[in-house]
Amino acid sequence: MFNIQPIGYVQSCYQEKFGIPRQPNLVSEAKARIVLLDTFSLESVRGLDEFSHIWIIFRFHMTAAQGWHPTVRPPRLGGNQRVGVFATRSTFRPNALGLSVVRLVSMVEHNRQVCLDLQGADLLDGTPILDIKPYLPYVEAIPDAQAGYAQQAPCEVLQVRFSKSASVQCQQKSTQWQVNMELLIRQILQQDPRPAYRTTLKDSRAYGMRLYDFDLHWRYDADGIEVLDLSPKSSLPQTKH
Repeated sequence: MFNIQPIGYVQSCYQEKFGIPRQPNLVSEAKARIVLLDTFSLESVRGLDEFSHIWIIFRFHMTAAQGWHPTVRPPRLGGNQRVGVFATRSTFRPNALGLSVVRLVSMVEHNRQVCLDLQGADLLDGTPILDIKPYLPYVEAIPDAQAGYAQQAPCEVLQVRFSKSASVQCQQKSTQWQVNMELLIRQILQQDPRPAYRTTLKDSRAYGMRLYDFDLHWRYDADGIEVLDLSPKSSLPQTKH
């Protein structure tokens, strides 16, 4: 048996699993920070800032207790066709391990802890980080690689518009969190976070997800998506998804 301990944890805008993009770098405005444990000093990351991107090995800590499934239904296949778990990036894996490549923006030391600031992350707040490795484009960028049912990025992009109140709230949150909040929300919702089986249905229900310190509400209509409001966390009785 292996005894693997986290080397750090993630601080992220994503406060729940629903709404996180299914792959890294689809939402470029999504920022996150890895805070390494006190055990690791700046010596442990010396030279890492010379790399633009890094690999992150992490644990799907919110779904690990649910076990794994030998076959799953990938969203890219409409959620209707089963394939083997090892032919997917499903969270329901034997060892509940995840792998992401993200942009490394900066490295700082804060309160005697090493912090790595990331861009384009698909990581849930509180995610345990197990290892970090530099991304090497000369061996890891393979232009002619075959990717089965996911050869290309999703091509259908939903139109996202904001209510007047949501636009004002986005401006306020942008100042508070030092992020382009309207762009972040637009990029998240353009990926259509709904379960795959619902994307083919006429959908009139309202949806919600948690970002930073607020709850985001939106709905679908014939023109795409309308962002309704950004409200304090406590005001969301139960997220619908």
